Amino acid sequence: MSKTQADSKQPKTGIRGKIEDYRQLIKFTLSFTVVFSSVIAYMLAPNVVEYDFGSILLLLLGGMLVTGSANAINQIAEKDTDAVMKRTGTRPVASGRMSVQEATTFAFIAAITGSLILGLYFSWYAAGLSLISLFIYGFIYTPLKKVNSIAVLVGALPGALPCLIGWAAAYDGESFSWTGGWILFAIQFLWQFPHFWAIAWVAHTDYSKAGFKLLPSDKGPTKFTAIQTVIYSLLMIPVGMLPYFFNMSGVVSMWVLIAANLFMVVQCVRLYMNMDVKSARRVMFSSYIYLPIVLLALLADKIAQQ
Repeated sequence: MSKTQADSKQPKTGIRGKIEDYRQLIKFTLSFTVVFSSVIAYMLAPNVVEYDFGSILLLLLGGMLVTGSANAINQIAEKDTDAVMKRTGTRPVASGRMSVQEATTFAFIAAITGSLILGLYFSWYAAGLSLISLFIYGFIYTPLKKVNSIAVLVGALPGALPCLIGWAAAYDGESFSWTGGWILFAIQFLWQFPHFWAIAWVAHTDYSKAGFKLLPSDKGPTKFTAIQTVIYSLLMIPVGMLPYFFNMSGVVSMWVLIAANLFMVVQCVRLYMNMDVKSARRVMFSSYIYLPIVLLALLADKIAQQ
């Protein structure tokens, strides 16, 4: 074992070290991206016409706690797998800097606290959906990753549920329509397939070492995998037009979504033509910028029409 590897297994000292461990445990950047879509979905709900900063912060906090709990459960279950991968070997549980008991205690407290915030301050629909999302991600998707590539389909459910959770957080009784929430769910659901397959393509060697089966072809990065990214990116075009036809936003955001979806199609077609990691990385980074552009365009258009 190299000195660097040995040092990574030594417990960090001080508050800053512990904060960094918890930041890694909850996968802060990923969690924030997930909760961002939930907050935007809440703000897009038709009965939310005034944006209260306190409510947005509470939704952000509740969502971060539940999402962080799900990510902690994931790291507890995959501690041995994470330890053998270069990308994840320094995570706190995998490296031994944090005990399984500590991570489990955090996951339990965070899940309960986050769901109570969502239930008490927003709606119990939002709280219930958040716990369903946590269960699917932590206890179905996580172990399924080593069994079959259908794990990506299963994982896309908790990946898209934040949109529905945010929409449900605005629930105000019988006058509330769930249609917009399901449309946002569909957009984020389809987006995840080219997104995750591009990541799995780039990290194929690491994932294979860990026994993960996340590409649609059991032979790894193939033409079949590439054409799947093209198909799902094409499906995103008509779904991206639904917010306009269901009066969630205006014509400007519709054209932004069409342009963003066409851009994703082009990147996926390039992957199919080139069949290389460089093209897969383009799809991956394109998907990272796609979601905030689409969601913020929808919100800006709604605000402009008020």
